[in-house]
Amino acid sequence: MISCIAIDDEPMALEVIERYCQKSGLTVLKATFREPVKAIEYLNRESIDLVFLDINMPDVNGIQLLRTLPTKPMVIFTTAYSKYAVESYDLNAIDYLLKPITFERFLAALNKVSGLKTLKNGTPAKDDDDASIFVKSGPQTYQVKLSDILYLEKDGNYITICLKDKNILVRENMGDIFELVPPSDFIRVHKSYVVAIRHITMIEAHQLIIGQAKIPIGSTYRDNLKTRLGIA
Repeated sequence: MISCIAIDDEPMALEVIERYCQKSGLTVLKATFREPVKAIEYLNRESIDLVFLDINMPDVNGIQLLRTLPTKPMVIFTTAYSKYAVESYDLNAIDYLLKPITFERFLAALNKVSGLKTLKNGTPAKDDDDASIFVKSGPQTYQVKLSDILYLEKDGNYITICLKDKNILVRENMGDIFELVPPSDFIRVHKSYVVAIRHITMIEAHQLIIGQAKIPIGSTYRDNLKTRLGIA
């Protein structure tokens, strides 16, 4: 489980984070704070994995708060303003969620944190057949084992997660398909396809085979695929 706190001067924003944390099943929300100074005091005495951190707050904004911490936990910025995005990534933020935050986008951010936590603990996801992600499809939220994912296909705002026994259609508003899966286990072979390396059974000149599916290999991704797999 991911231990976390949330810092935001808006009570409704904290309620959303609290509700999403409970719904995800991935996190333990230790505390919420409306006053940044009290949050700093807490972080200086307690060890947690993750902070959901609003940027635009009075007295001390989220970016200033993060810079004051001698030991920095993982951070997901939450804000209504996109103008801070570049600065937040310069501070090695895990993700940047624009309000109003959807549950789908929230899950994608948590999946990133979960993957990084696994790597920090010295257990790479590629060696862990029990590693999983949570994805939302319509009213349902599915826990999906990474080892069961064959490939992902992106079409506009939709991603089809192709598993061994079924497909899950996910509506995602995100910039990169890799927000769903760890790059350590998957590789992009086309602008619309990311495939699980472990499930590739054959590679041809312009396509590869996974199970019964033929996945196109884009010309701009071919060299990277060969390098990654050690193909001459």
